[in-house]
Amino acid sequence: MAATGHRPCPPCPAPRDQRAWYAATPRGRAGGSRRGGMAAVVRATGISESTVLRGLADLESGERPPPGKVRRHPGRKPILEREPGLARDLDRLVDPATRGDPESPLRWTSKSAAKLAEALREKGHDVVDRTVLRLLKADGYSLQANKKTREGVQHPDRDAQFAHINEAVVAAVAAGQPVISVDTKKRELVGDFKAVGREFEPTGKPVEVRGHDFKDKQLGHAIPYGVYDLTADEGWVSVGITRDTATFAVNSILSWWQHLGKQRYPDAKTLTITADSGGSNSPRTRLWRVELQRLADQTGLQIC
Repeated sequence: MAATGHRPCPPCPAPRDQRAWYAATPRGRAGGSRRGGMAAVVRATGISESTVLRGLADLESGERPPPGKVRRHPGRKPILEREPGLARDLDRLVDPATRGDPESPLRWTSKSAAKLAEALREKGHDVVDRTVLRLLKADGYSLQANKKTREGVQHPDRDAQFAHINEAVVAAVAAGQPVISVDTKKRELVGDFKAVGREFEPTGKPVEVRGHDFKDKQLGHAIPYGVYDLTADEGWVSVGITRDTATFAVNSILSWWQHLGKQRYPDAKTLTITADSGGSNSPRTRLWRVELQRLADQTGLQIC
C-alpha cells in the first residue's frame, strides 16, 4: 500500500463512496498517467478496473443520488420488461382455473408451474418453472387441490322431509320410545398398519408398523357398523369381517336391542331408525326392507 501512495479506504456507507475514494487517489487521477495510476490502484487494493472506472465517472459527473436512494446496478432487465405480454398471457392461462372471487386477497390455481411454463413457452415466452412460481406468488396465487363444494340439484321437498323426520324423532323421544341413528363406517385393515393420529411415546421410539398397507389375508379387514342411541347419548358398534350388507346392518341393530335397548326401554312399542339411506340401508334396496320386517317380527316392535 505504501509503495503505491494509496491509503486504505475507511468504512463507507455505500459502494459509490468506496469507488469514489479509490478513484480519487493521486495515481488514480494522474492526468496523462491515468492508466498507470489505475493499474497501481488495482494492484494495491485488489478491486477491478471497472470499479475504478465507474468511480472516475461518478467523480467527473458530479452527480449524487438523493440520501437513502441507491442507484440500481446494471444487469438483466426484469422478466416482465424482457417479455412483453407475459403477465397478460399468464393471467389468461390461470384465469379459467381460478377458484372463488377474482378480487379475493387469496387467489389460487390448480395448474402446476411446469404446465404453465410449458404453455407460456409455446406462446413464445422464455420462462422456466421458478419464474412462473415467482410471478404467481407476487400476484397472490397459491397452488391448491380442488374442493368438493358443489351440491346436486336440491329435492323440492327436502325441507319438508327433514322437518317430518325431526318431528317424528322429537315425538318418539317425548313418548319414551327408543330412537337410534345407524351408519356404516369406513372399512379398516386389521393388523399393525399405520393409522392417522399421534400418541405419546418415549422420544425416538415410535410405534413401528408395516411399511405397506396391503391386506393381511389371514386377518382380513373390519367393517364397523354404528348404532347411536339419541336419548341415552351412547353408541354401540358391531364389527363385520365380510361385506356391508342389509343383513349385517339389521343384525347389528338386533344385537344392540338384545344387549342394551331392551333393558333400557322395557315398555317400548316402536323403534325409530334414522339412516343416511345409502349402501346397506338404502330404502331402494329390497333386502333392507325385508330385514327390517324380520327385525320387527323378532322384537315385536313397530319400526318407524
